Amino acid sequence: MVQQCLNLWTALLSQDAAERVNRTLLVEREAERLLNAVIDEQRASPGNHNKEEIAVRSSLNRLYWLLQNNPIQIKQLDRIKNTYNRWQSQLVQGTLSDSANGNSLIEKNLFDSLRAQIRILLMHEELMMGERKHRLQQLYHINTVVNVFCTVVIVAGITLNLRLLHQRVEVPLRKLIKVGEAWRKGQMDIRFEYSSPDEIGQLTQVLNEMVAQARERQQRIEMRNQQLEDMISALSHDLRTPLLATRATLDGMVKGAFGPVSCVWKEVFQEFRQANEDLLKLVEALLDVSRYEAGYGTRLNYEPLNWEKIFVKAIAQIKATSKHEPILIYKISQPLPIVYGDEVEIRRVVQNLLDNAVRVSEPNKEIFLQVASFGKNQVKVSVRDYGSGIAPQEKERLFHRFIQGRGRRGKSGLGLYLCRQIIEAHGGTIGVESTLFEGSTFWFTLPIARIQGASEHKKQIQEEE
Repeated sequence: MVQQCLNLWTALLSQDAAERVNRTLLVEREAERLLNAVIDEQRASPGNHNKEEIAVRSSLNRLYWLLQNNPIQIKQLDRIKNTYNRWQSQLVQGTLSDSANGNSLIEKNLFDSLRAQIRILLMHEELMMGERKHRLQQLYHINTVVNVFCTVVIVAGITLNLRLLHQRVEVPLRKLIKVGEAWRKGQMDIRFEYSSPDEIGQLTQVLNEMVAQARERQQRIEMRNQQLEDMISALSHDLRTPLLATRATLDGMVKGAFGPVSCVWKEVFQEFRQANEDLLKLVEALLDVSRYEAGYGTRLNYEPLNWEKIFVKAIAQIKATSKHEPILIYKISQPLPIVYGDEVEIRRVVQNLLDNAVRVSEPNKEIFLQVASFGKNQVKVSVRDYGSGIAPQEKERLFHRFIQGRGRRGKSGLGLYLCRQIIEAHGGTIGVESTLFEGSTFWFTLPIARIQGASEHKKQIQEEE
């Protein structure tokens, strides 16, 4: 706006100066025309001055109109006009009088004076022309300086505005992104510290309130979950003792410890015993899950794992409890680094994965069990079956509590969740690769150095105790 105002002001001044220069040029041109008309009138024959006189009078009138705002030049025009009138009178008298010599001298003097005064008028206009051209040039310079100055100011303003924009928008947004990353990781106690009356400040207030409410809901959910887990753990612990007693009683009844039992009642007691055994396994699974969620993973018994021993015992247990004879093949790749872990817990994971594979496979289908090096400091155990496979949308939820995959129904849905707890307690990962109608490969990895470090940490704790 300032630049436009200054440009408008300099444009008006430049226009006025240009008009003055044009007027000066017109005055100079008319003054030269007047001088030429006077010279033509002086050269004209006596008695034939009417045409030239009209030209002189016309030039004088135009000069009066052009110089009406210049008092100095108007006075000069008055002198020229008076001199011209006197010279004109001498011309007329010289034509009528006989004393030509005297009149000619006076006429010549008046003519020279008239011409000199016209030249003075021209010289004055030339001086004014120079001044006005100089002023016009100054105005052009001023306009250039104003444009350059305003351009510099605009660039500086844009730079300052971008800096302020960076400080008020980009910096807070970057902080908000970092806080958002912390929120995504579950660190809901972190707040975005930014107070300002602008829109970002209002957004900050809204987000902080939302996070506070989400944190409060999360705490309530965690409290309810903890209460539920405590109740399940207590209930499972209380149920285990009567279930064990019931199993012992049913075993005695089936074997005839309380007297002879008919075949019909023996089948009934065996069904009761199987139902009691399933319920006991569920209770034990709940107790194991509760122990791991309570931090049992820090009290594992770390020792070098004997994969041959683990596989043989797991396969034998599966064959002993399976209704049909499964085809189980295992392979231990060489060379295999020494891995430290709790052998009982790792065998439980292998046995659970094999049990799942047997239940989804046909009797004549092979199941492959393998352990091999994985990466630089890990080993990978995999169980491959050729069952119905797992849908992609089920794979992500398969290792959560009470979740069962299609074709793997019939148990509590805690087996894979317990496997995940055991493997993660050892510092490893567990997963599955599956294709529908082609089979699945369940796998888990165990890190070497980390487990060794955990073993050393365990020994240190035992020594301190």
